[in-house]
Amino acid sequence: MTKRKLHLQLLTRIDLNSIESLTPEQLRNQLGALLVELIEEDAIPLNDQERARLVADLKNEIMGLGPLEPLLADVAISEIMVNGYQNVYVEKAGRIQLTDIRFNDDAHLMKIIDKIVSRVGRRIDESSPMADARLPDGSRVNAIIPPLALDGPVLTIRRFSVVPLQIHDLIEKNALTPAMAELLSALVKVKCNIIISGGTGSGKTTLLNILSGFIPTTERIVTIEDTAEMQLQQDHVIRLETRPPNIEGKGEITMRALVKNSLRMRPDRIVLGEVRSAEVIDMLQAMNTGHDGSLTTIHANTPRDALSRLENLVGMGGLSLPGKTLRQYISSTVHVVVQATRLNDGSRKITSIQEIIGMEGDIITTQEIYCYRRTGTNPDGSVQGMFSATGVRPRVSEKISTYGIRLSEGMFDPGTND
Repeated sequence: MTKRKLHLQLLTRIDLNSIESLTPEQLRNQLGALLVELIEEDAIPLNDQERARLVADLKNEIMGLGPLEPLLADVAISEIMVNGYQNVYVEKAGRIQLTDIRFNDDAHLMKIIDKIVSRVGRRIDESSPMADARLPDGSRVNAIIPPLALDGPVLTIRRFSVVPLQIHDLIEKNALTPAMAELLSALVKVKCNIIISGGTGSGKTTLLNILSGFIPTTERIVTIEDTAEMQLQQDHVIRLETRPPNIEGKGEITMRALVKNSLRMRPDRIVLGEVRSAEVIDMLQAMNTGHDGSLTTIHANTPRDALSRLENLVGMGGLSLPGKTLRQYISSTVHVVVQATRLNDGSRKITSIQEIIGMEGDIITTQEIYCYRRTGTNPDGSVQGMFSATGVRPRVSEKISTYGIRLSEGMFDPGTND
């Protein structure tokens, strides 16, 4: 009650016209001074620690995202999950844990959700009870509210690193080996069409972001996403984002429409956040008609499942082709499938790199270049396993050499795991 009362008093004291000219730091300082003044006027019995905490909470409420601000400031947190106003969970080091963070009530949580989605021109209400959005740092946000969420509003925030991860960070985290990183770098540079496959939270978008970093700075890149979250480091990047329908159900711009439009923008590379619908048809056509080196992700548990899902999505898009013809089209378009997996100890690994080499009868044939084999579990619950080369030298290695890229000697020898 004290916090709510001070909040209302502060709104009556502050000059809303003057704050527009203040920097965030100046505004924060002015709010702090006003709050201390109000606390002293009301003679609220607080010690120094309680006063500092109350002032910090009210600053976060007015300028930021209220109770979520301390969690957003913790770089070790990779996911924030708000299950109603009383239960806030986070993921740290791959493990989910309950926090002591609470909202006042559902209305308080709804206010924070509305603040997030309105920043990016989205809306959420009873007529449109689901919304995707993003935070200024690129973190992905999903919100769903009653009547669809039965126990109160649910908010999920997938954090993005303040400093984008690089390939050496994945090597340090033992997500892949230096040899695997060397191959992936070369595949991007020689314009192979790559699909990153994986489940939810497996690190697909992070890997897509890292691989896109190997695209030469001389090339024009168009990125297309449902919610813009990629952090490309090149200068010549055009970022496109889909748009949901307005309150009248009009004005929707789909991923497929953006893919079609991107083809008229003279792209050297098209990077698609994720294929999940009819846009896969236009993406495959782009890959097959002069836009080599395109990258995308897809939800699937194995590389073989990823190819099957591509086939299903093409069918859902309304393109009627015989099964064998469709598979031939996919096999001639997609060059490599990279499988990302989140293991049960929370660690992420690149568990397979497979090259598509053509057709054998009615089946798309692939050859695995690198794999990760799980061998056991340690007493602390962490997964034991090892990376290894399968001994297969990819056919694309000849193309890599024609680009003047020299791969390390022996990196494809069987059992190689460094």
